[in-house]
Amino acid sequence: MYEKFGQFIDGKWIKSSNRETYEVINPANEEILGRASKASPEDVEKALKSAEQGLEVWKKTTPWQRSYILRRIADKMREKQDVLAKWMTLEMGKPLNEAKGEVNGAADIFEWNAEETKRIYGQTVESRFEDTRVHVYYQPVGVVAALVPWNFPLVLSSRKISTGLAAGCSVIVKPDVITPGVVMELVEICRECGVPPGVINLLSGDPPSIAQQLIASDIVKKISITGSSRVGKLILKQAADKVQRVTMELSGHSPFIVFDDADIKKATDMAIAAKFRNNGQVCISPNRFYIQETKKDEFVNLFVEKTKKLKIGDGMDPSVQLGPITTKKRLNEIEELVETTKKEGAKVLLGGKRPSGFNKGYFYEPTIFDNVKDDFTIMKVEPFGPLVPMLSFKSFDEVIERANNHELGLSSYICTNSMETAHKASELMETGTVAVNTPQVALAEAPFGGIKQAGYGREGGSMAIKDYLNVKYTPVSYTHLRAHETREDLGWRVVVGKKKGGGGGGGGGGGG
Repeated sequence: MYEKFGQFIDGKWIKSSNRETYEVINPANEEILGRASKASPEDVEKALKSAEQGLEVWKKTTPWQRSYILRRIADKMREKQDVLAKWMTLEMGKPLNEAKGEVNGAADIFEWNAEETKRIYGQTVESRFEDTRVHVYYQPVGVVAALVPWNFPLVLSSRKISTGLAAGCSVIVKPDVITPGVVMELVEICRECGVPPGVINLLSGDPPSIAQQLIASDIVKKISITGSSRVGKLILKQAADKVQRVTMELSGHSPFIVFDDADIKKATDMAIAAKFRNNGQVCISPNRFYIQETKKDEFVNLFVEKTKKLKIGDGMDPSVQLGPITTKKRLNEIEELVETTKKEGAKVLLGGKRPSGFNKGYFYEPTIFDNVKDDFTIMKVEPFGPLVPMLSFKSFDEVIERANNHELGLSSYICTNSMETAHKASELMETGTVAVNTPQVALAEAPFGGIKQAGYGREGGSMAIKDYLNVKYTPVSYTHLRAHETREDLGWRVVVGKKKGGGGGGGGGGGG
């Protein structure tokens, strides 16, 4: 499956310099999908030089031309929806319908940034001095290293690539070894749609070594990473040596709060959609469920009933709603966390084991716990899987305090029919995103990111492109300029202009 790809450097697909490859596994059946190219240190250096040269071309490309190319990419992604979705389902197990939704979301991001590139507005600021003007310019930050995880490989790579390209930057994208194919397909679409050689490059292979070499280079001026808080902190320490710009969207441990005035049927539908999307392998997945005590039994019983109806299986089956856990390592970690939660005193209401009838594949049942306390391990560690701890609360102030008592602040969810409660809760939640009565959070037009140890910077919306731009402030004194412009100076410039223009009467040269 990977033969037509490899490393993408200077506008061409090439094999790694040492011809090394690595296996990519289908998590639904544990079979080898193929062998993908593994970048060598020499390949990384080639990509860096390519991106450096590509930057010189792309930053001089007009915003309207950049916009045209980005819009073509968005259109081509929609045309190739089935191809891109199939890559995702085969590589990381995401159900096919979810994968198609991700393709549409990723195309929306390219379309959004196609429009943003034409709206990089500078400023003229009124100066305190009569004959001085203050000009503010935005210019591309430079070469961007885009470090992409496996759980939403298309959306997350699209956020980084399209925003960087919109700003006039060149990009080196590093997909995860679990999902290289879908990102390779995206880069091929970029090539087909006219992105010049060197402007986008792809390095496939060992993530830590590639990332370390990229960050150590003087060529890379910005890093955009989506990943765990642990990895993010390591990246940030490395970036500090070069004082590189960093955008970080890291781990989450989202609270899901249901107040007693909420519509319980709608709240459970919202909870199911948010929790089991991508089988819980989502940074914004709700991981701590707080239900007001008068409605807890009703909510939990209905949630369990609806969860039982979810179909587990190979994501290539259109009727499947829960695919496999993406890796054997993740499956083992989920099993360990379930056993820990049980030992700490939780009661398993549903699941708690691998499903029967599957001889192969990294499948695990959606698991719901009761009798959970705030100090349990599952309430602190990001489960990144289909695990649901249920808790109750008495009052508004109590649940807000408990929900905010976490080092991660990426997202949170509120269910209520009261506008007062909705506004008050959303203002008090210590998270970058608060979703009120909706599971829809990450949209192209909205700024997405976290606070506390969930990262900083924003992706999406009109704020995102600013993280890929340098601000240049230029005060200009016109009095000083005029003081040194004699009539002789001006006449000399006019004469020279006429000589260069072949008489000065053609084109637009007569307006001086």
